[in-house]
Amino acid sequence: MPSTVIADLAYDEETQTLSVWFRPSGRRYEYLEVPAIAYDALRHSPSKGRYFNAHIRDSYRFIQSDRDEPRAPLLHGNRV
Repeated sequence: MPSTVIADLAYDEETQTLSVWFRPSGRRYEYLEVPAIAYDALRHSPSKGRYFNAHIRDSYRFIQSDRDEPRAPLLHGNRV
């Protein structure tokens, strides 16, 4: 089911960086040192916004990226 809050997700397994694009702003945030298991749980959650708020948002350091930047090559990605 599509998320009303999260437009897209991407994960770089090598750097453990989770990229999250938000609706409607299109802003991208990169969450650092996120283990693959947390990304997989987010990806498979029936409510990505609820899971994100409970387990990712306040648990990992993040940086805001420019929304116009192209995506880096990813090992795993998931459109929501």
